[in-house]
Amino acid sequence: MNELTYAFQKCRSEARIAIIPFITAGDPNPSWTIRIVETLAEEGTSLIELGVPFSDPIADGVTIQASSERALRAGVKLKETLKIANKCREECGLPIVLLSYLNPIYRMGLSSFFEQASSAGVSGIIVPDLPVEEAGEFIEMAKRHKVSTIFLASPTTSDKRLERIVKSSTGFVYLVSVKGVTGAREKISEDAFILIQRARRIAGRPPIAVGFGVSSPTHVEMLAKAGSEGVIIGSALIKIIEQNLTDIDKCLEMLKNFIRPIIEVSRIDNYTLWE
Repeated sequence: MNELTYAFQKCRSEARIAIIPFITAGDPNPSWTIRIVETLAEEGTSLIELGVPFSDPIADGVTIQASSERALRAGVKLKETLKIANKCREECGLPIVLLSYLNPIYRMGLSSFFEQASSAGVSGIIVPDLPVEEAGEFIEMAKRHKVSTIFLASPTTSDKRLERIVKSSTGFVYLVSVKGVTGAREKISEDAFILIQRARRIAGRPPIAVGFGVSSPTHVEMLAKAGSEGVIIGSALIKIIEQNLTDIDKCLEMLKNFIRPIIEVSRIDNYTLWE
């Protein structure tokens, strides 16, 4: 059993869904990232998603784009992100998932990337601009280094392609809740709930986590009741960091105040819906 599957099974045994924070590595600097991850882990999150800063993050909205720009100005790219991931893993003990666009990985070289990721204790990898149809070598390399692969599906994904995405994902499958880029939103679209049910019907699937636009306890509760086994929260957290770039203590306190109600509603005994 891989670490991500184990993390989701642990959540299930505790009658809760997985809360997965997304943080851009190095925003605004590596030491802040490590302290933020430690704080979120202490509050009860289940695993951590670290974003590799990139100059052209096509799937991301303005909040995460700005976050990447700050991290790049701090000198953080893929190599530095792996060091941060290793330190976060040592400090918080939670599984670490990397989100990276394809270009930085190919520039490092697939073999070198997976060797370094595995050595750093990375549990899984998400590459939003890598189509599953073109991911054969990537999947094999990940398997060789015991790094889970996580692919994204959206409400517009066809049934045939959704099945391939689900079966190619070994840690969890990442369901995109909206047609568009990342960013906090007021409500979850009906399309997201339909997508959850479509994915749940696929035999032999890994756990399901929903991201893009998830930003409140109400969103988390609705997604849990719809059958999602995890939620990914990014832009709302990064917005707090952006608003407190000169005061780490205030930033950490605001992050705690934001995540605590979300952790609270994640403890929903809703698993009779998930058989």
